[in-house]
Amino acid sequence: MSKTKKPRTRFICQQCAQESQKWFGRCPSCQAWGTLVEESAPAVTPGAGGGAAFGAIGASRPQRMIDVKGADVPRAPIGISELDRVLGGGLVPGSLILVGGDPGIGKSTLLLQAADHIARQGQPVLYVTGEESARQTRMRFDRVNATAEALWLMAETALERIEAEVETLNPAVLIIDSIQTLFTQGIESAPGSVSQLRAVTARLMALAKGREIATFLVGHVTKDGAIAGPRVLEHMVDTVLYFEGQRGHAFRVLRAVKNRFGSTDEIGAFEMQGSGLAEVTNPSALFLAERAHNTSGSVVAGSFEGTRPLLVEVQALVSPSVYGTPRRTTIGVDSNRVALLLAVLEKKAGLDIAGSDVFLNVAGGLRLDEPAVDLAVVAALASSHIDRPVDARTVVFGEVGLGGEIRAVVGAQARVAEARQLGFERVVLPANDRAQLTETEGVQLIGVRHVGEALDALF
Repeated sequence: MSKTKKPRTRFICQQCAQESQKWFGRCPSCQAWGTLVEESAPAVTPGAGGGAAFGAIGASRPQRMIDVKGADVPRAPIGISELDRVLGGGLVPGSLILVGGDPGIGKSTLLLQAADHIARQGQPVLYVTGEESARQTRMRFDRVNATAEALWLMAETALERIEAEVETLNPAVLIIDSIQTLFTQGIESAPGSVSQLRAVTARLMALAKGREIATFLVGHVTKDGAIAGPRVLEHMVDTVLYFEGQRGHAFRVLRAVKNRFGSTDEIGAFEMQGSGLAEVTNPSALFLAERAHNTSGSVVAGSFEGTRPLLVEVQALVSPSVYGTPRRTTIGVDSNRVALLLAVLEKKAGLDIAGSDVFLNVAGGLRLDEPAVDLAVVAALASSHIDRPVDARTVVFGEVGLGGEIRAVVGAQARVAEARQLGFERVVLPANDRAQLTETEGVQLIGVRHVGEALDALF
């Protein structure tokens, strides 16, 4: 009498995709607690190769690199200039693009507006929603004033049915909202699990490459701000975009962190309005529109995002601490970097600031990660500490070293040009950058080599 074999199972970490034969409370790989979930092991078909999921791409034979055609990547502009900028000039046929962002930030709205622009150019677009009904999506369609007739909508979560409709419709662009809601019948685990995400993404990649369909995938994010699921998802796709913004602010930033067809760290600026997302062609003017003049702790920083210079207001508030341990609160700037700059001010500039509460904010909800904003942060902290305002017509940028020296940064000429365009009359910048720049009409350039020298020039 034969015994029925029990299906083989395994435990997979939903954060790092580590596999284990038994359950652990803490993942042995990423050390996360409570992330191992039991899943059925996929059945192995005898004689099946590992590339079955990529059959749509087709078999290929080795050829000389110089004989490969298609070095000039064709691009199709979407019609939304800020989105085209981030993508590197437009959509590439067959590209796979992953879009992540916090709930309610506007990912679905942005992609629906992009779909409308593409469909109005005569190219069919299939928008697949797994989170909303067709009626809900139509309501958003009307809200953003979309009118395209070649935009098709499908409320579905089964990958096999989506593939069948793609075969029939043959769209130029496919939008999946969201990848975590899709499932394939070949995997027994729930939608959103590591096994489902890997299998579904691999099938969609094969579909996109094989039929040259530009495909957008909307991805949920974790509480840490990273796209949910295994890290392999970001390796499989061609482009990874993050849609960012602060609660309570209408300003949104679309940032490219990976792009096989363009530059990374490029940004696009949008403003959320009642009728959808509106492009912001001059984000510097928007950031500085409500800036208070003659106020201590306020400094305009010359930042750089991708290929775009950006002027933003850095605000600081330094006040005596009423508690035993001074508070340090930062929004938009790395807190560890601010702690370093406070130590430099204490040691190299002689400011007794260690015992004070420090609050730092980047106005408008933007996050600044490049070291060129160091000098502006230092100037804002010093201005608030001594309660003396920085001249409202001054822009500041430069990297600050541990010895208090001011180091050169990239894109100095573009930063100065942006300051001149917006009517600023003075720029404080690293001395090495100043030596390489020519005189700019209407703008006074002040090169500084040390934090103390910069504070003397500002105050």
